[in-house]
Amino acid sequence: MHMDRYGHSNELLCGKGRKMERHISVPLTQDIVASLHTGDYVYLTGTIYTARDAAHKRMYEAWENKEALPLNLENNIIYYMGPSPARMGRPIGSAGPTTASRMDKYTPALLGMGLKGMIGKGKRSKEVRDAIVRNGAVYFAAIGGAGALLSRAIISSEVIAYDDLGTEAIRKLEVKDFPVIVVMDSQGNDLYETAIRQYCQEA
Repeated sequence: MHMDRYGHSNELLCGKGRKMERHISVPLTQDIVASLHTGDYVYLTGTIYTARDAAHKRMYEAWENKEALPLNLENNIIYYMGPSPARMGRPIGSAGPTTASRMDKYTPALLGMGLKGMIGKGKRSKEVRDAIVRNGAVYFAAIGGAGALLSRAIISSEVIAYDDLGTEAIRKLEVKDFPVIVVMDSQGNDLYETAIRQYCQEA
């Protein structure tokens, strides 16, 4: 079984069900989002943003109060991540994903504001899935427990909002070949569900 430098296998479910590998530039476009399918391996190059629970809460409250958000969400990707301190000579420390469900109560509103992609780990709620389909968006998973490896794909990191939140501040990241897997596509397909069904059929 072939493994790339980030530990991704080119096969799904112990050698069954090969999926497509894509290299795409971000921010996203509607055509690119529509072309992505659950199980696809994707390497992102361009600009993405980080935000976790506290930052999501502030953005949601700003939206409720009709205040300006600290970034334009249109076509952008938010990575659910709070990095560890950077080592000397590196732009960022360990950069592993946070459990995505912690952002679920805020996500439909952000998707309605133009957010096109999210990166995290774990399942999402039905409300989030419905909002993904309604807004033509995509949810990616990054490798949990591989934060040091993922940080190698991050070229630069800059805090752009909510500096007082420390590691939960919103950061602008420049990435090159950042590895993710499509977990929930714009048609509402969910890899967690389809993988279980496929495994049960082939076991």
